[in-house]
Amino acid sequence: MHSLKLAVEIVGWSGAALILGAYALLSAGKVKGESVTYHMMNMIGGVALLLNSAWNGAMPSAALNLIWTGIAVYALCQRWRLQVRAGCAS
Repeated sequence: MHSLKLAVEIVGWSGAALILGAYALLSAGKVKGESVTYHMMNMIGGVALLLNSAWNGAMPSAALNLIWTGIAVYALCQRWRLQVRAGCAS
């Protein structure tokens, strides 16, 4: 069981690093707010923090990260829809 707790902690810290990294890259002008990279980093980071928060019983944090992930998924879907309409989806 100790290794599972360690895995959950690693997942949580990795999620935090992804979200902070996405924000840092956006702030530094290295990625655009509409980019797939930015939204994927937020989505994966949100899922990781959601798992960590839920595991540790931090339900307000889990709810926040569920919403955070939902926003990223919505943005990615919107981007995909626009590409399909423009005939650019592959």
